[in-house]
Amino acid sequence: MTYPTTDTESSAPYAVTVRNLTRCFGDFVAVDNVSFDVKQGEIFGFLGANGAGKTTTIRMLIGLLKPSSGEGSVGGWDINQEYEKIKPDIGYMSQKFSLYDDLKVKENLFFFGGIYGLSNVEVKKRVTQLDTALNLSKRENMKTADLPLGFKQRLALACAILHKPPILFLDEPTGGVDPIARRFFWDLISSLAAAGTTVFVTTHYMDEAEYCHRISIMYQGRIVEIDSPAAIKKKYNMTSIEDIFIHLVDR
Repeated sequence: MTYPTTDTESSAPYAVTVRNLTRCFGDFVAVDNVSFDVKQGEIFGFLGANGAGKTTTIRMLIGLLKPSSGEGSVGGWDINQEYEKIKPDIGYMSQKFSLYDDLKVKENLFFFGGIYGLSNVEVKKRVTQLDTALNLSKRENMKTADLPLGFKQRLALACAILHKPPILFLDEPTGGVDPIARRFFWDLISSLAAAGTTVFVTTHYMDEAEYCHRISIMYQGRIVEIDSPAAIKKKYNMTSIEDIFIHLVDR
């Protein structure tokens, strides 16, 4: 695929803004005073090892977790005061598969479509539009529990984008899937961003940084580097994001 490019100085409006965001669990600081902005139509990658604070950050942005301190906005809505207004404007695919295994594929689609306020007719139309990319129609009568992992991930993504959200949060969407499935997901993510969707994606696969317009490298709750992959590699005179990550952690 062609790696995405973006003009970091463009006048595109911000879809997500975060200032000094912190989340503590007792004495443990899971997210430590992070600040960043994400532009509309940007693929913004949150990179880091498991436990770095990536999922906690997403959960605060989508209104599932209250910040201990700091502020931010998603789609113009304040994450501290207007978190309920955020939900209709976003799609969210959680790190852990969260659909209903005992339902058929099509039943999950209609259920989540209904949550987003779509009629059955609208869900059918939207599923048809998505089928070229996701190829779920041949499996629509399968029990979700019986799907291969790659197709479970496709179904989870389909449920997240049924209502055409302008902002999409993907928490390690390629975790545990094979390389072909990973490539498929990134092709689709790039297509969504090209059409104007803002994609906020977390991953611990360092090679996936190349598919992002900009990345934030997170370690122990803090952002230790943020820029485009090319700019970061130039800054440290290295060709591998993984090598840069190890260098930053060691430092």
